[in-house]
Amino acid sequence: MPTEPDELRPSDVPAANPPIIENQKSRRARIAAYRRLLAIAMVVFALDQATKLWILARVPFDPMHSHGVGQDIEVIRGFFYIIHVGNTGAAWSMFSGQSVLLALLAIGTLGGIFFWRHSLGLRDPLAQVSFGLLCGGIVGNLVDRLAHGHVIDFLDFHFGSYIYPTFNVADSGICVGVLSYLWLSLRAK
Repeated sequence: MPTEPDELRPSDVPAANPPIIENQKSRRARIAAYRRLLAIAMVVFALDQATKLWILARVPFDPMHSHGVGQDIEVIRGFFYIIHVGNTGAAWSMFSGQSVLLALLAIGTLGGIFFWRHSLGLRDPLAQVSFGLLCGGIVGNLVDRLAHGHVIDFLDFHFGSYIYPTFNVADSGICVGVLSYLWLSLRAK
C-alpha cells in the first residue's frame, strides 16, 4: 500500500548522531570506572602540596641538614622533627642530582600506568586505592622537581643515633601504594 507523501517512515528519519552521543557516554563511563583512583590521587596530591606550601612559608631551607640548630621544629624531642630540605634524588637520596632524569621517569611511569591499566587490574577497587596513592605521590614529587628543581622533604625521624631519610606526604603515598599493590598481587591467584 503506497504511503502518503507527507507520511514519514522510520527509515526516512535521520539518526541524531548516535556515535557522538555514545562516545561521550562511554568516555564518562570509562572515567567513572576509575573514580576511586582519581579521587585518592587528587587527595594525596592536595595534601602533599598543602604541606609543602606550609613548609615553604614557615620553615627555613636547610641544605646542610643541620639538626638542632634552630632551623627545625621539634615535635617529639629526640625522635620527630619537621625540617626543610631539598632532595634532587629518589628515595634515600639515590640518584642524587638527577632531578631531570627522575622527572622524566615519573612521567614515563604515569604513562605506563595509563597504558597498562587493564593489565594492572585497575578496575579493582583495592588496586585503585593502591594506584591512587602511587599516582598522587608521583605527581606531587613531579611538581616539586619541575617547580623547584628538587623535592621538598620535611618529615624527619630519629631512632637513637640513626636518622631515617627525610621524606614527605608524596613519598608516603608512593611507598604505601607500592606495598599495598604488591600485597594484593601476592594474594591474587
